[in-house]
Amino acid sequence: MARNNKLLVVEDDLGLQSQIKWCFENYDVILASDRDSAIEQIRKHKPPVVTLDLGLPPHPDDPSEGLATLEEILRVEPNTKVVVVTGQDEKENAVKAIGLGAYDFYTKPFEPEIIGLIVNRAYRLMELEQENQRLLQGTIQEPFDGVIACSPQMQTVCKAVEKVAPSDATVLLLGESGTGKELAARALHNLGQNKAGRFIAINCAAIPDTLLESELFGYEKGAFTGANKQTKGKIEHAHGGTLFLDEMGDLPLPLQAKLLRFLQERVIERVGGHEPIAVNTRVVCATHQNLRQRIENGEFREDLFYRISEIPLEIPPLREREGDIIVLARFFFEKFNEDHGRKLRGFNKEALAAMESYGWPGNVRELQNRIKRAVIMADGKQLTAADLELDKTSVENMNFNLRELREKVERQAIMRALSHVDGKVAPAAELLGVSRPTLYDLIKKLNITA
Repeated sequence: MARNNKLLVVEDDLGLQSQIKWCFENYDVILASDRDSAIEQIRKHKPPVVTLDLGLPPHPDDPSEGLATLEEILRVEPNTKVVVVTGQDEKENAVKAIGLGAYDFYTKPFEPEIIGLIVNRAYRLMELEQENQRLLQGTIQEPFDGVIACSPQMQTVCKAVEKVAPSDATVLLLGESGTGKELAARALHNLGQNKAGRFIAINCAAIPDTLLESELFGYEKGAFTGANKQTKGKIEHAHGGTLFLDEMGDLPLPLQAKLLRFLQERVIERVGGHEPIAVNTRVVCATHQNLRQRIENGEFREDLFYRISEIPLEIPPLREREGDIIVLARFFFEKFNEDHGRKLRGFNKEALAAMESYGWPGNVRELQNRIKRAVIMADGKQLTAADLELDKTSVENMNFNLRELREKVERQAIMRALSHVDGKVAPAAELLGVSRPTLYDLIKKLNITA
């Protein structure tokens, strides 16, 4: 990727304009002398770095015009590194500019070496950020396209998918709605032996019972009113690829028997037909329901359950994925911010705290929808808890103190071990994998009554 060498200099002093342009002869320097011309150049050239004098016309002795220009530049191009230029006695304005999002500040009089160092460092930071973004995008490509996670819980799921995918075993994906079961199914397909074939997905709960059989198995011409031609079903279309049956728990009992025959013999018959048709496809099923409970209620066949769950994989809910909420939130924010042409600057601290403390009953799908809605509707520069329609949670209420968190876990483990051995220290120490003196020290430190 060619480097963008453009540098915008916003300065109304013509003499200083010439000095700066001479200083940065290795850059493609663009000049502007007021707010309107600066924004015009920002939109036209998208320079990575801008030097901005806070004293701009029509009020060169008042920093308000320069600060307003800074805000507008960052609204148009949020990632731009803006170096503000101030007078000797304007440190307060420099601090205010940094608070508004400026990258750094430079105090007059003009010294080429110092401002050159600041600008070169700003370009280097911009290049590192762009490279980091490219690497991040490269980590979410196929075969786990769309699966974004850093939590140990989801890493375990991804490793299991990698192990299972090359086999022909039927996989049952379990988990709440919105956890990403279809993404896992697509990963199984992309890593499997049938990846050259098609990935065919059907939601068993979204199609009326009267139509589901013909959707799955197809039908012959004249099989029923409106059947004007022979039509293949989803199972046939998945020949040589992968068939994903979502919401399997909602499959009607009569169709369960017919699907069981297909899974056992790998042949189907179209509705109204009598000729068996062989189909070679990988089958992946998913449900958010408790199939064992449905078996007890007579709503699901036990033999079908064992057939589809040769390898069951549990997708954990979002609230149990350590660290994934914020990682996913930032990913969705960047996507929707770009898709909808917004220039928002991320989340404020209260929004981050609110997202981490919320239970996310709708899981990843709910998180995605809330952020999309917030990006479209937000009026401020950063997304707030109110934009996300979440209760405001103070960051101060969230415990980040590692020592306190460690002591809490240690206390819980020791209390549990002692309860298992009737309060006896020696066997409790053995359970915990520590020496007896060490356990005595921990009991004393944590004020535990053994």
